[in-house]
Amino acid sequence: MGSVTTPVTAGSQKIGGLLREIGSMFATALESVRLGLKGGVPAGEFVEQCWFIVKVTTIPLILASIPFGMVISLEVGSFLRQIGAQAEVGGAMVLAVVREQAPLVTALIVAGAGGSAMCADLGSRRIRDEISAMEVMGVNPLHRLVLPRLLAATVVAVLLDGVVSVAGIFGGWYFATRSIHVPSSSFFATFSELSQLADLLFALLKAAIFGFMAAMVACYKGLYAKGGSKGVGDAVNQAVVITFVLAFFVDFVLTVVYFNFVPQKVI
Repeated sequence: MGSVTTPVTAGSQKIGGLLREIGSMFATALESVRLGLKGGVPAGEFVEQCWFIVKVTTIPLILASIPFGMVISLEVGSFLRQIGAQAEVGGAMVLAVVREQAPLVTALIVAGAGGSAMCADLGSRRIRDEISAMEVMGVNPLHRLVLPRLLAATVVAVLLDGVVSVAGIFGGWYFATRSIHVPSSSFFATFSELSQLADLLFALLKAAIFGFMAAMVACYKGLYAKGGSKGVGDAVNQAVVITFVLAFFVDFVLTVVYFNFVPQKVI
């Protein structure tokens, strides 16, 4: 009996510990936002973090989104050509790229490039006792360090979502016109047949949520890193993995809510 129940109990404890840790992440992020509403936002740190995230994520985002758009164009275009509706590939591309690809790719790159750097920076400050020194001097690290990073990642993710959308659609357009031989006029004329303004607003909302979560996980893991330089490296790896899992799970939940509460456009 013990050999059967022990693995189950250990698994339950791991799941429970993960859920408690995620709850602590949200509690830390919300406390940072509360401190910001009470004491304002450190403007200098916010601008610096915005520029840093833009600098390390923009080019990787564009390079990732263009082939992503090409793959979507290939898959969707091949299917539509089989049923004689290849002219509708433009409308399908807008839905796939704007509503799904752009927010997720933005989240993954922001977490992988910007979030990992945030986690390593805060983790290094923790093991060098800089954060403890700030606390001794009466400076709250949640307000001084975490809040600007949360806001910067959220704002930059929303802005970069548009860049990813344009790059992905460009990649899809290039492949559709060169490989599937869809005229550019037909590709662009079908943009508004299936999409609507709510799709763009929904994508921007998802990008903001994903950016906030990426910074939230990275800051929490870095702020409470321990075990020296190896511990900081482990914290960075954990932050990236947790952010990826949370992003896909939250994306599923948000998409289900969107389809249930927002009427879809019908041709």
